[in-house]
Amino acid sequence: MRSSRSPILFALLTIASGCQSGGAGPEQAQEVAVQHDDLIRVTRTLHEKLTALAAEMPVDDLDWRPMEGVRSVSEVYIHIAADNWYVPALLGWDAPLETGVTNAAETFRAYQARDMPAEEMLVALDASFEFLLRAMEESATELDRVVELGRPTTVGAVWVEAVVHLHEHLGQSIAYARVNEVVPPWSR
Repeated sequence: MRSSRSPILFALLTIASGCQSGGAGPEQAQEVAVQHDDLIRVTRTLHEKLTALAAEMPVDDLDWRPMEGVRSVSEVYIHIAADNWYVPALLGWDAPLETGVTNAAETFRAYQARDMPAEEMLVALDASFEFLLRAMEESATELDRVVELGRPTTVGAVWVEAVVHLHEHLGQSIAYARVNEVVPPWSR
């Protein structure tokens, strides 16, 4: 893997300048460089936390959902795995054949509709993160490559969106665990 040290992606950080002396002023935006290595490091942390939390959930609680029409605990983890196979496939990485996931949305939907026993779900979640991380690492030299995903975007921008999406599901998974009286391993 080539280490990327030059700025490759940009996030906007909005800074309110109202607390400066002289009164309130307009908001200002400042560019902050995000390194490819940072995205990979954060994704590894998400991998560790999500797989550890999934492993802590009692089998009896995997079907729990906060209300009708919302994903259950296991459905959240299967959705994460499906997305981890699907996003790289959208960018040109072939998911393992046994997943059935390609760059077609119906394969993503079919995967996340699977009913998996707990052990299979845990293996799939872990393997999907390994696949996602490998694709992210291999993309180091093509982060500016433009891809059409309903709109023009770049490989790097897709990785940023993927990391944000994973954080959303980490928060959801923590809430599900806490409601079921499961303490996240890293909080003990």
